[in-house]
Amino acid sequence: MSEHQREGHPSNSSVWTASPELLQAANVTWLMQQVGVDSYDALHAWSVQNREAYWELVIERLGLRFQQPFDRVLDLARGLEEPDWLPGARLNIVESCFLAPPDSTAIVFQREGGTIEKMSVGELQVLAHRVAAGLVRLGFKPGDAIAVVLPMTVEAVAIYLGIIHAGCVVVGIAESFRPREIVMRLRLANAVAVFTQDVLIRGRKKLPLYANVVEAEAPLAIVLPAEETSNVSLRADDLDWNAFLSSEGTMAAVSRTPADHLNILFSSGTTGEPKAIPWSQTTPIKCAADAHFHQEIQPGDVLVWPTSLGWMMGPWLIFASLLNRATIGLYYGLSTCREFGVFVQDARATMLGVVPTLVKSWRTTGVMNDLDWSTLKLFSSTGECSSADDMQWLMGRGGGKPVIEYCGGTEIGGGYITGTIAKPCSAGTFNTPALGLNVAIVDDERQPADSGELFIVPPSIGLSTSLLNREHHEVYFADAPRAPDGGLLRRHGDRMQRLPTGDWQALGRADDTMNLGGIKVSSAEIEQVLRTVPGIAELAAIAVSPGGGPSQLVIFAVPAAASLLSQSDGIVSMQNAIRRDLNPLFKIHDLFFVDALPRTASNKIMRRTLRDQYRARAAE
Repeated sequence: MSEHQREGHPSNSSVWTASPELLQAANVTWLMQQVGVDSYDALHAWSVQNREAYWELVIERLGLRFQQPFDRVLDLARGLEEPDWLPGARLNIVESCFLAPPDSTAIVFQREGGTIEKMSVGELQVLAHRVAAGLVRLGFKPGDAIAVVLPMTVEAVAIYLGIIHAGCVVVGIAESFRPREIVMRLRLANAVAVFTQDVLIRGRKKLPLYANVVEAEAPLAIVLPAEETSNVSLRADDLDWNAFLSSEGTMAAVSRTPADHLNILFSSGTTGEPKAIPWSQTTPIKCAADAHFHQEIQPGDVLVWPTSLGWMMGPWLIFASLLNRATIGLYYGLSTCREFGVFVQDARATMLGVVPTLVKSWRTTGVMNDLDWSTLKLFSSTGECSSADDMQWLMGRGGGKPVIEYCGGTEIGGGYITGTIAKPCSAGTFNTPALGLNVAIVDDERQPADSGELFIVPPSIGLSTSLLNREHHEVYFADAPRAPDGGLLRRHGDRMQRLPTGDWQALGRADDTMNLGGIKVSSAEIEQVLRTVPGIAELAAIAVSPGGGPSQLVIFAVPAAASLLSQSDGIVSMQNAIRRDLNPLFKIHDLFFVDALPRTASNKIMRRTLRDQYRARAAE
């Protein structure tokens, strides 16, 4: 039995408590000692009462590199909605990603069907610099938006870092999206170029990727081969990867201000067009701080989290690992297969990130049984509501290791509520708001409550201050309730419950946004696609979470007059439309035909009523 297996409760327990030896070496214990408090709750209270001091300690602890020092940590001259972080500073956050020894491992990776490979910090830095120099050679300037439509590979990480190193802005687009979604995101970000791959290889299948980018009428494309050679013909002005790469392996990082954008990501709201959310040069500090004090990442750790650069957890993984001088673990295949689990084992991962849907799949299929995950120190789960039973099962796979639940958003740059090993960790629940942040729950009467809609108490590094295609104030602050002390609250859209134990449990979304397999999508986006299905007069998409577990997609539809569409044919037609025009990862769980959809006096669909109707049907 490993040392870590002795640090918690037995694997059949749903509650984990850290041993004194583990706590003594923990990052969060170091912070408690620096602050001079003797309990985690006192530490959290200090972090929100002394936000400047907290973030200054974070910056010192991470050893971040500045080209010009900041005058102070926080200036609130423009108010809480527009905080000015690190005024006076100049930096390029990518420089701080290469502070580990050059010969230490930056990425451990494995291609599907292959063997473990490694890339050192020095090698990754050289490749990122070659990307940056290649962009400069093509005439791109600081601030230009460069899209990335790629799977999470070594080259994708180098491209991401290289774009930022050159002072440009990454536009993250998930490789699973179809052309209509790609073109929308390219337009919103005003992208002037795109990195992509010829095809995606999944098992024995080769799926189009460059073809999707071409169909989206993308600007100049730089195309990587999925294998050593590529048979894909390129458009006249497009470049293959080798022709693009500069031979120059050293390039000075372009100086930026803390508020300058480095990444544009997309998060669905309640309309058909996703919110375009810029990350600044300070957002990675939030990623790294959360990982340091909540996931307890230390130099030499190996972080594995199946994700994509199109979702916030892709950039989060890069910064959470490299700014903490840890190693990124990448597997180039499906995370539902046993080979992924073997990779986790052989890469000697110390943290494994999941979404609850993935855990449910592992548990149902038994594909991860009998693997040695004893090097894991903890799991972390995000993206959707967790099932306590599934998370208890997951704890057993690592010999009783804890699951740090992690709930946040693209517009937060990390989590607003999560876990800490300094308190008992119960399966499927959170035990603390994130350090440096506080939250408040209000009920339908806008009064403080233990169950209801959760709001964030600003400010914090990582919280967005602008959107490219929406009015930021209207989305996050307009008509929001006030805190009990009269302070400003920021809307996020999640519903949360404070349990009698003091822990927290996620209850899903308060708005019309849903998380499907860890991917946020709005009802409007799904409905827009499904309206093309013949035989349907109108419809509504909702998400349900049976037993508090992962969300499942349910459709309520009103058939068109004289329609003979059956339920089974309807599901097939709708699933095909989603696969073709939105995202093949979104699966329809159920379809109900109804005579009419419930509406308010202003003709808005009452999705909460539909969710109640579904629960009643399921209980029959």
